[in-house]
Amino acid sequence: MVREDGKRNFVMREESKEDSVFSGNMPRQAALKAARRLDPEDSEAQAEADAEEIRLREKGTDKVHIFEAWAWEQEAPDDKPDWMGEEITKGNVSKKGIEHLEE
Repeated sequence: MVREDGKRNFVMREESKEDSVFSGNMPRQAALKAARRLDPEDSEAQAEADAEEIRLREKGTDKVHIFEAWAWEQEAPDDKPDWMGEEITKGNVSKKGIEHLEE
């Protein structure tokens, strides 16, 4: 279901319960936001090796988008704003497919 601003809402599914809502123009954009909530590793290579599966159901549809997601911490850039800490969490995802719910 598309909002007035063109974004779509996606709900994180964990063991048949849905709690966190992420929005984005595309499922990958919402998945990247969800990936940053994972426990970060020390490096991207280590994080990718320990990737977790996340499932995002698009609100208003029966589509569940499945991604492999990982997160890592790295040093903040030199031109960072004053409020930003020394370390930031980055995330990445790789799409595995789409399932349709039979509810």
